[in-house]
Formats: sequence, C-alpha cells, structure tokens
Amino acid sequence: MPTGRAAAPDAAVARWIRRVLAAAPPRAKSLVVTVWGDAIAPHGGSIWLSGLIRLLAPLGLNERLVRTSVYRLAREGWLTARPHGRHSVYSLTPQGRHRFEDAYRRIYAPPQSAWTGRWDVVLAPQARLRAIARRELGKELSWAGFGSLAPGIFIRPEHRGEPETAAAILQDLGVAGQVARVDAIDRGQAARPLASWVPTCWNLEAVALEYSAFIGRFAAVTRRFQSLKVFDPEQCFVVRTLLIHEFRRVILHDPQLPQELLPSRWPASKAYELCRDFYRLTHAHAERYLARTLAPELGALPPAASYFHRRFGGL
Repeated sequence: MPTGRAAAPDAAVARWIRRVLAAAPPRAKSLVVTVWGDAIAPHGGSIWLSGLIRLLAPLGLNERLVRTSVYRLAREGWLTARPHGRHSVYSLTPQGRHRFEDAYRRIYAPPQSAWTGRWDVVLAPQARLRAIARRELGKELSWAGFGSLAPGIFIRPEHRGEPETAAAILQDLGVAGQVARVDAIDRGQAARPLASWVPTCWNLEAVALEYSAFIGRFAAVTRRFQSLKVFDPEQCFVVRTLLIHEFRRVILHDPQLPQELLPSRWPASKAYELCRDFYRLTHAHAERYLARTLAPELGALPPAASYFHRRFGGL
C-alpha cells in the first residue's frame, strides 16, 4: 500500500507521459474543459488564469494555448471573467455548470442498475422544425444517449433516477412546443420490439473499439502506479487528467444502454473499474499538486465539495 510520502518522479511514468503527449497531444480547449470539470469545479469552480496556466504546463499547453482556450470558452458561454487589476479570475457560468454536471455525472457514476423495459421517445416531425433546429436537436439528444430510429424519431431506454435530460434539452433549444415526448413499452409479439433496433440506432461496435483502445493505453501505467510505494504528486495529477480526459471522450460517445441491450463482453465496466482504481489510488496526491500549484493566488485551496468524495462509488 502507498505510504502517502511524496517521491521523485518515476522514470517509467515520465517516459509514458512523454510518449502519450507526443503521439496524441490533447486538443487545448478540450483539455481545459477536462481539468475544469475534474479538478477545479469541486473546489468552487473559480481559478486565476495564471494558476490555470501553471496547472496545465506539465500537460504540454503553453500560456498562449491556455489563454486562447479560456477566451473561447468564455465566448461560448461556459466561463465568465472577473477582473482583478491586470489579472482575471474565471468561473463557470450557470449554463457551464449545468453542462459540467450532466457530463460528469456520466463519468463518475457506476453503470446504471436494472432497466425497467420502458423507452423515452422524442418525436420531432420535420415539417415542424427548421433544418438548423433539427440538426441541433439531433446533436444534443445524441450526446444525451438517444439513438435515431428514423428521421425525426429518437429513442433511449428510460434511465431511472436521472434528471429530465430530454426535457431540459427541448427547453434550452426552444423547441418544446414543436416536439412530442412519449413513454413507450413493447407489447408482446405483435410487432418488432424496439430492442431489436439497437444496432440501427447506435454504433456500438465503434464505441467498443474506443473502450478497448482506452484500456490498452492506460492499463500498463495504472499497473506501474500500483507497484510504487510513494508517488510524485505532479505525475499523479498529469496521468489522472489524461485518464479522465480520454475516458470522458469515450463515455460521451457511449449511449450507456442497459446490460440487457448490450453485446456480450461489453468493455465499459472494465474501463470504468480502471478509472476507479487509478482515481482511488492517486487522488490525494493529485489534490496535493493542485493545492501547491494554485497556492500563490488562492492561498489555501477551498475544500472539495462533498460530491468529489462520492466519485467512483466513494474515494
């Protein structure tokens, strides 16, 4: 078991980080989103731009890339700036907070429990929506796990205990009055069951390949950390960030269907367990790096919100 003492950077982990960043450098704006949701949001959601620049330097982002990414996120409504002299503090907007909550609920929560057998169906007749509105609706529903059964017909297995994601999407896009939502359930053998349309509605083969690539990329470095007695906080933060960044990308392509609708040997659980094990092993050390790096502006890092400690079933 780890002793909690800090160590010098591990040479094997350092080589892995250099290799991954060289082979597939993350897109700057997307990486800023990952760091904000994974590390900054639990500590109040605000950060000085100078602190963010230092935080992201070990991940290969220079000052220009960080500034450009933050400005773009502010223009897109994710962030808002509060000037302090010649410097700025950036915080999540209410819209940005809503987006983060929805995305990160899917990342850190365990796979959903048993399915009720019911379906959530959105009916968007083409005659009622303009082309731009249809495209935007299809994109947002896809991110929420809906599949396209036919033009203007979107379905998703009912997710018990989740917020009304579809209702929020329709409201945000201003199309609630032009679109119908119904609950559906298969009625015996009288017609082809909706479950049989799963391969048509979702490209599960592509998602499975993404999960397998993710596991292949991070399994070895996770085993390396599990063999260490002490940890370098910066390496813990960097690898955790890359892990969550890649897991976020894969899981947001995953409709997260119930087990009953998935192919055999579906790899999502294995990927989730890999993230859970690494996060539990290193989170205290990664938090130490976060506090140390942001100390010049913040002093003491605000304590993590209670939901942070509930990630991956409890840290």
